[in-house]
Amino acid sequence: MEPTKWRRPSFSWSWLGGVAFTFLIALLGYLLAKVPGFDHVGLLACAIILAVIYRQFFGYPEMIQSGITFSSKRLLRFAIILYGLKLNIDTILHDGLGLLIRDIGVILFAILLTMWLAKLIKADQNISLLLAVGTGVCGAAAIAAIAPIVKSKDEDTAIGVGIIALVGTVFAITYTILRPVLPLTAIDYGIWSGISLHEIAHVALATAPGGEDALAVGLLAKLGRVFLLVPLCFIFMYWMKRKSDGQDASGNKLEFPWFLIGFMLMSLFGSYVLGHSIPVSDGFLQGVSTMTTWCLTAAMVGLGLNVSLRALRTKALKPMIAMLITSICLSILAYFIV
Repeated sequence: MEPTKWRRPSFSWSWLGGVAFTFLIALLGYLLAKVPGFDHVGLLACAIILAVIYRQFFGYPEMIQSGITFSSKRLLRFAIILYGLKLNIDTILHDGLGLLIRDIGVILFAILLTMWLAKLIKADQNISLLLAVGTGVCGAAAIAAIAPIVKSKDEDTAIGVGIIALVGTVFAITYTILRPVLPLTAIDYGIWSGISLHEIAHVALATAPGGEDALAVGLLAKLGRVFLLVPLCFIFMYWMKRKSDGQDASGNKLEFPWFLIGFMLMSLFGSYVLGHSIPVSDGFLQGVSTMTTWCLTAAMVGLGLNVSLRALRTKALKPMIAMLITSICLSILAYFIV
């Protein structure tokens, strides 16, 4: 009797196994984020840390590659589309136009300064660009949205998301420590946080101790930066098209980021339909927000599994230095323009 030959699992099992695996690591990241000390780091960063650690000890799970790729590509785009529901366009256009002007200045400052510093210290240009956009706009979501447009490698995207989550958390905690000694009103403190911190979660973390007014205006200022993500992505699309004459390095036509259209449609739907023509409960919106977070976290796990620590050491240090300097300068600038 001949010995049974090992056979590669079918595509369906590989797909299901890979998607389930990314959600399993996401769950472990969720549990890690509940541990004191890690609770300020956040779910995304904890999940990416675990994914990177798994890759270093056990290698990349080739048997379930199709599902992991699905999470890091398709699930990521789906999460960005759902993320559009967090953006209330009506509120921004009615109450945040003044903040929007400052948001534009912040984004331009962050991108230009980071890229100039990256060139000066000879940092990796792709990771630096991702960090520049993440710093200027809205952290991990901005990096995830811009990465496919600029043809970023999964490894570079994961490195960028990990750095932005960790550094942003440090800045948010620093803001809460400085708040009692700064000569700022609750409103001014909220604006300062909203136009300078990296993620929506970081703004919420920093402004919550300042009271409801600080939290509300901080989130409004931050959502203005999220609103600007769409036009920024189209600017980068135009830049990439001009740079490559409409083709990528392999000669293929540049792919249109259809998920941005989905992001815009969900923003419009959430702003003018949900709660107006279609009444919904707060529980429903919270459920969608939770699903968005889990999908984004699973996608980040898929990206994190592509990270090599050797690459992290050699490629990430200089871009992180450029981003840190920019973040400090941005905090100082935002303080004086509040």
